[in-house]
Amino acid sequence: MTTTEPETQAETATPLNVAVVTLGCARNEVDSEELAGRLEAGGFVLVDDAEDADTVVVNTCGFVEAAKKDSVDTLLEAADLKASAGHGGKAQAVVAVGCLAERYGKDLAESLPEADAVLGFDDYPDIAARLRAIVAGETHHPHTPSDRRRLLPISPVERDASTVSVPGHDVRADASDIGTGAPATGPRAVRRRLDAGPMAPLKLASGCDRRCSFCAIPSFRGSFVSRRPSDVLQEGQWLATQGVKELFLVSENSTSYGKDLGDLRLLETLLPELSGIDGIERVRVSYLQPAETRPGLIEAIASTPGVVPYFDLSFQHASAPVLRRMRRFGDPESFLGLLEQIRSLAPLAGVRSNVIVGFPGETEDDLQTLCDFLEAARMDVTGVFGYSDEDGTEAAGFADDLKLDEDEIRARTEHVTTLVEELNAQRAEERIGERVVVLVESVDSADGEVVVEGRAAHQGPEVDGTTLLTGTAGARVGDLLAATVTGTDGVDLVARVDGDRA
Repeated sequence: MTTTEPETQAETATPLNVAVVTLGCARNEVDSEELAGRLEAGGFVLVDDAEDADTVVVNTCGFVEAAKKDSVDTLLEAADLKASAGHGGKAQAVVAVGCLAERYGKDLAESLPEADAVLGFDDYPDIAARLRAIVAGETHHPHTPSDRRRLLPISPVERDASTVSVPGHDVRADASDIGTGAPATGPRAVRRRLDAGPMAPLKLASGCDRRCSFCAIPSFRGSFVSRRPSDVLQEGQWLATQGVKELFLVSENSTSYGKDLGDLRLLETLLPELSGIDGIERVRVSYLQPAETRPGLIEAIASTPGVVPYFDLSFQHASAPVLRRMRRFGDPESFLGLLEQIRSLAPLAGVRSNVIVGFPGETEDDLQTLCDFLEAARMDVTGVFGYSDEDGTEAAGFADDLKLDEDEIRARTEHVTTLVEELNAQRAEERIGERVVVLVESVDSADGEVVVEGRAAHQGPEVDGTTLLTGTAGARVGDLLAATVTGTDGVDLVARVDGDRA
């Protein structure tokens, strides 16, 4: 992770309020907190509401068409605040950062003049100085989009970086320090929490080396670069001091962690170190590539104390011919065998996945293979996405006679969505009577009653449903409470608390 010293002009510059608006995945949330830390160190005052900000930074998502549209709409909404500045509003500048800005750069700036600037990943180290210049009226010249796999540095994380972005910590170490308790020293860097909740994403790596034919992420996120284990550990320790109870390990492909550092088993080594941090109650790993999910990693996730048995497996499809066109590997038998390995070690493990429906060349038999697999897999949550061409991907260039029309893709997507909604609801019902440990994430009042919600071990943040707790007295955000599941609502659970804390 690139680090810089705070800008020297911060002490004398006029304070400006800045709001950071985040779209997209948990990896973007980490990026926003790093940007927020740099901005605060550079003299900006962080505010929660864009209406109170002198400048609005929108961290965009460029993954699929719907996400791109949300990003553009959010930028336009922020620009409306700027347009009303003469009528009581405050906004002086609106700036786009993130994946959409990196992916389209100059093209986005030209098509969206409402944004005062479009900044790429290479602008992040000097973000405070960039924003001050933009607010002062300087014209920023956006980058011309390039495939970051062909650039150096190949990712926003520097391959030889030896520092971790956590305020107040001086850290320098390498993989050899893991498990030794060796002290770490080095320059100061920054991350500033924007969400006070008890869960925080913690980035393992950036970029991806896989070349899935439908995915553009490597072209703008770069090749896979692991963070040093000591940096991850130190940042986890800092997050614990901020009240975080659950660390959510994120990357584009967590199963590749450590391969560029010479040890593909680093994650297995790192997990007990992270779960052993004072104050951290549980650690969750996201985004596992099924073809790379090795037995040792399964065992580490399933059996390491403090690591939740949660498997976020990116199957994408089940038909072998479709997977080959996707430039992926697998078939129903190998995927079900993987699930059997997991459940033999952790019968109650949480399993989630995503699938793409309507990929070029997908036949009705392929679709039936996918549906049969989903029925046999008994996963807790499955996200269903209809295929659409993504700029610059191999699949976008497939012959037209392979491509299904939009109506057919929509119909197939609706069919699979209906199926997984039923299957996921059935899987939730199977958990009735099960004892779960719930991390409390909200305590609210409704109609004179206290409503306590959180997530059980098998429920990942935001996408896997929640658990509504009953029988609570004096529950607080951040508590871990043992409860018994008494009911369901789709993938959501209702559970009665058994005692005080887990």
